[in-house]
Amino acid sequence: MRRRRWIALLLALAMVAVLTACGEEAAPTPSPELTAAPSAQPAPEAAEFALACYPDAGFHPITGTNRTNLDLGGLLYEGLFALDQSFQVQQQLCQSYTVSEDGLTWTFVLQSGVTFSDGSALTGAEVAASLNLARTSQLYANRLADVQSVTGEGSQVQVVLRRANGALPSLLDIPIVKETGGNPLGTGPYVLTGEGETLALTARTDWWQGKDLPKQSIPLRSIQEADDLIHAFDTRDIALVATDLTGTNALGFSGSFDTVDYPTSNMLYVGFNTQKGPCRDSGVRRALQWGFDRSAVATVLLSRHAWSAALPISPASAYYPEDLVETLEYSPQMLTQTLSEAGWSQSGDGWRKSGETLALTLVVPTGNADRLAVAQHLADGLGQEGIAVEVKALAWADYLQALQKGEFDLYLGEVRLTADFDLTALITPNGTLNYGKYQDTEASSLLEAFRIASGQGRDLAGRRLYARLMEEPPFAVLCFKNGSVLTQWSQISGMTPTQQNIFYGFADWNLV
Repeated sequence: MRRRRWIALLLALAMVAVLTACGEEAAPTPSPELTAAPSAQPAPEAAEFALACYPDAGFHPITGTNRTNLDLGGLLYEGLFALDQSFQVQQQLCQSYTVSEDGLTWTFVLQSGVTFSDGSALTGAEVAASLNLARTSQLYANRLADVQSVTGEGSQVQVVLRRANGALPSLLDIPIVKETGGNPLGTGPYVLTGEGETLALTARTDWWQGKDLPKQSIPLRSIQEADDLIHAFDTRDIALVATDLTGTNALGFSGSFDTVDYPTSNMLYVGFNTQKGPCRDSGVRRALQWGFDRSAVATVLLSRHAWSAALPISPASAYYPEDLVETLEYSPQMLTQTLSEAGWSQSGDGWRKSGETLALTLVVPTGNADRLAVAQHLADGLGQEGIAVEVKALAWADYLQALQKGEFDLYLGEVRLTADFDLTALITPNGTLNYGKYQDTEASSLLEAFRIASGQGRDLAGRRLYARLMEEPPFAVLCFKNGSVLTQWSQISGMTPTQQNIFYGFADWNLV
């Protein structure tokens, strides 16, 4: 409980952000630059609760790519499951499920009495069709890569996997739709009505029966481009925007607004070249884990729009092993001690071993002031301990080329992990994000055990995996970034946004 109160307090203290990513990322992506200048005083007048939309971009929650429209999906659609702010699975359209002994075949039984907004009953066939569409979509193909088949009939859906995954439900918060040839129908609390200037979200009476209804109708303001979105929010024509203040191509908002942050699975980390250069020495990599001031990165350089983390799982997760993390707290003393234990000796203002000098090149993509500031901060910190670090800022294409060719000692990367915090792409020999060519048979074996495990067994399997990654590090985690919802002053309370749904728990919102 003490930890949960601490988490809640951190969320309450977090400041502003701009969300631009449209799904799980297949590579480290450049973080957008943003300027935000919130006013210190709330605006006195009340504003209508209206939301933005891009009508020309379409509203399909699976094949769509417009972030603003996708955010509206939280009011229109539901998934088999939903994830809360702790990445814990909550049953939504799924009533129950069973798993075969080998962990490959999952059978889901649907909630009874659920209907789409046209009154037709939800069926397993429609769920299967939505999940199969998601398997080929830009948004969801990555997380469903291990799905071999999805079939549905009556009130049941069967998912067959190529590799067992005990946390499969955490990947199934995908919107379920009924195709109409136009905007698909959903089972959520609202339905899209009107057209042009009369577009709105209208409450479904059957869905809200027995629940408190925040708004009967929510007007939608038509937006054509980013500047229109900024203007609509700054002039209070819309009530909120979702954003990632430390991301690439971020937008700048001004005026009077409040902010609610929420955890994401976006991990900022320093990757190691484990095949050549000084970082081929696991002792150097272990030492560097103590050389990064993660707290300063999260609270100062990223303005509290991140949670410092030392392991590749969000601190918001119930499986985050705080006791292990405490052993990796920033410590220049442990840095120097570990280097000495690995056979490096300090001579003058540098470190040497067998005639080799400990000098590192850290590559970072240009185009984002926050990312560049983090890289320079890390380099300066290591420099104070006698480790020379050259920060090499590269255009995005050149940055990716350097990673693919292994032309680095360190690189600053960002990746959106799936909600099961699977590290396959990062630490397995053929992993698509394993730019440092990390190879460790024991780590791969422990990762597979973690993937298969469920319940309390997953906690134990995770601890074993993370302990191995501390001993043989492929990278050093810095933090997990927050997303943010900017709202008009004193207009909204009771918000509990999540990575997948900024309107999570909308029935508990209080709207002025």
